[in-house]
Amino acid sequence: MDEDNQDILSGQSENEQENYIEKSLRPQSLDTYIGQTKIKHELEVYIQAATGREEALDHVLLYGPPGLGKTTLAMVIANEMKVNIRTTSGPAIEKPGDLVALLNELEPGDVLFIDEIHRLPKIVEEMLYSAMEDFFVDIVVGQGPTAHPIHFPLPPFTLIGATTQAGALSAPLRDRFGIVEHMDYYTIEELQQIIFRSADIFQITMISSGARELALRSRGTPRVANRLLKRVRDFAQVEQRSDVDQAIVAYALDLLRVDNRGLDEIDLKLLQTMIDFYQGGPVGLGTLAANIGEEPNTISEMYEPYLLQIGFIKRTPRGRIATSLAYEHLGIPETKGE
Repeated sequence: MDEDNQDILSGQSENEQENYIEKSLRPQSLDTYIGQTKIKHELEVYIQAATGREEALDHVLLYGPPGLGKTTLAMVIANEMKVNIRTTSGPAIEKPGDLVALLNELEPGDVLFIDEIHRLPKIVEEMLYSAMEDFFVDIVVGQGPTAHPIHFPLPPFTLIGATTQAGALSAPLRDRFGIVEHMDYYTIEELQQIIFRSADIFQITMISSGARELALRSRGTPRVANRLLKRVRDFAQVEQRSDVDQAIVAYALDLLRVDNRGLDEIDLKLLQTMIDFYQGGPVGLGTLAANIGEEPNTISEMYEPYLLQIGFIKRTPRGRIATSLAYEHLGIPETKGE
């Protein structure tokens, strides 16, 4: 960690230091944002063009599995545009008045970030149409005979929506985003860069072999990498290891039941259930969820995307199927039935 950061931390309490470190983990500019190269290049063009015209950036939709940095990227966009950002989530905006209160606080060019935008109530979503397209909302004031509409103009602003379920968005809402970007899983090399950066912030001496081992077990996801790095730090401290190498990473994550492909107990239980009870599938999502005691949405949003990405399961019209790679990873002879 550099001297300026050390000076800042020296005068803070332990909780303040932890909050500062957590904030430091988020990059502040496109230059320091690791990964998502294609998206960053496109955003550089859009941001440069918008600032050159002194206009608000067009509305942006970011979609992909959780933990890939959608919230961080929204904050980076606001920093690059040199505007303020207001953050909220779809479930937090329960009624039109909640949306109007948020929009009322925006200055020209500001960013409104809505996480889990697919969970917006329908009545709020419909009010958002005119706000996004024409920068106004119509609200009804009063009740009964005294009720009357008010035309409420808004400053030009940028809505950034994030979702793990792009297919759950209605077509009218999706079509109002001028910039739509799909965020991919990170490569091992990109995750290693993120781990080295985070280790420096945490003041951890990270060895290349340790960074690679941690990257291999991080499910292609920066959020997972940073979470596991904290736990490895704990084990290294207790074991009085000054350097974090492959051995201490493997030791810590083996104890945490995170295997060498990043699969945890739920992943393994899901694959084992498909193979032991259903001869590898096909098996429906609801059936799998009931067998392993998880909600279907939890499986489809948190576990299934990565298992699909690494080729351990396939989706078919008849249900999920465990692939040959899953059998090989579990060390089970492949004797699937139809």
